[in-house]
Amino acid sequence: VNDSKHPKHSVIKTTKPGPNVEEYVWFQCTTAGGRKGEDFDVAALVVAMEALGAGEILLNSIDCDGQRQGYDLELINMVCNLVTLPVIASSGAGTPQHFSELFEKTTSQAALASGIFH
Repeated sequence: VNDSKHPKHSVIKTTKPGPNVEEYVWFQCTTAGGRKGEDFDVAALVVAMEALGAGEILLNSIDCDGQRQGYDLELINMVCNLVTLPVIASSGAGTPQHFSELFEKTTSQAALASGIFH
C-alpha cells in the first residue's frame, strides 16, 4: 500500500518495496495451503487468537515457504510485538545462518524448519 493509513488493515513500513515501490504492507491471511487469499490480516487474526485463549502462534509465511532465503523477519516481528504468546516462526530457513538471524533480529521463541533438511 502507498501509505501507513489503510481503512481496513494494519500496515507496517517495509524494507522490501512492492512492484509499484509501495513502502507499506499488510499481511494477508490465506487458506487452502496459500492458494486462497482472504480479506483478513494477520495482525487481527493473532490478536483474536490470543483473546480466544490460544497457547502459541505457529506463523507460516507462504511467501517464504520453500524458498530457503530466510524467514520473513518483518512479519515475525510484527506478530511478536502484537501478542504475548510464544511465536514459532516457520518457512524460509535455507542455511544455519537463517536461524541465527531469526533469533538475533526477532523475539520469536522457536523456529520450525523442514526444507533445509531435504
